[in-house]
Amino acid sequence: MPDLQITYPDDLPVSQRREEILEAIRDHQVVIIAGATGSGKTTQLPKMCLELGRTSIAHTQPRRIAARAVAERISEELKVELGGLVGYQVRFTDKVSAETKVKVMTDGILLNAMQRHRNLEQYDTIIIDEAHERSLNIDFLLGYLKQLLPKRPDLKVIVTSATIDPESFSRHFNDAPIIEVSGRTFPIEVRYRPTEREAHDDTDPDEETTASDYIDGIIKSLKELEKEAEGDTLVFLSGESEIRDAQEAILGNITSGALNKNTEVLPLYGRLSAAEQHLVFQPSKIAGLRRRIILATNVAETSLTIPNIKYVIDAGTARISRYSPKAKVQRLPIEAISQASANQRAGRTGRT
Repeated sequence: MPDLQITYPDDLPVSQRREEILEAIRDHQVVIIAGATGSGKTTQLPKMCLELGRTSIAHTQPRRIAARAVAERISEELKVELGGLVGYQVRFTDKVSAETKVKVMTDGILLNAMQRHRNLEQYDTIIIDEAHERSLNIDFLLGYLKQLLPKRPDLKVIVTSATIDPESFSRHFNDAPIIEVSGRTFPIEVRYRPTEREAHDDTDPDEETTASDYIDGIIKSLKELEKEAEGDTLVFLSGESEIRDAQEAILGNITSGALNKNTEVLPLYGRLSAAEQHLVFQPSKIAGLRRRIILATNVAETSLTIPNIKYVIDAGTARISRYSPKAKVQRLPIEAISQASANQRAGRTGRT
């Protein structure tokens, strides 16, 4: 598309390193881009590949919500219709066309494509985003691409990671160059609130913290934030049922007057319909709204930028996919998150 205008937001750190990144992609088969949340790497790298003349770009995301949101954002910035130059494919949904040059997809979609096209000849560029998550899919993709590169000298691979050990990805790809992009962050104040159970000295440390403990803590935190300046709040919870329980409790407090009535509560998790997910990214239609509370699983931890988030409440848990050798099944137990994940979650604020 000769009339395509590619511009880069000046306030994004990745835009300030544009020339260096373009040169690295031009001169190397594999490039590692390490950047903190908010650096702009997810949305700007596909545009840089287009600027270099790449014509078939696969851009992977760990989650379906992120794939859709990233594709929408890139098409919006390029001022093109979604499904044309920029499209996306997730399970059960395919919004691409013959014109599509940037195809955002879940890593599982790219894995499936390998079964039919072993050399992935339909793509000249592959971007593996959020590689630091190190899921089974991502690890398999990275291993497969390393074997594929000698057979496809024309193929460019870009691996993006948070600033967590990017050297390991570089070593994997024979000392590929690393470009570090600092995050666009402002100071973040962190407050630790122990659950009621943890606050008592006589608590058995091995006794499991219950859902009600977390919900009580969230309600108290929301009441505390009502004394602060206006701004939306993102609450991280471990799963859909925990979100429903928290939503019910928060709405009950709004109805009783314990929380401000001009508050909107929205859930965000993988099984929601696209229309329900979009509500989080659109301006509210409620008149006189003071604050929005977004209740999300770890789908909101990476890639997604939810507008106007000023506060983050983190329950510190997530459902992590684990394989049980004894039962020979994949499980999703609730576990405490890592410090790196906690930092990623905190980074959802401190961006505006």
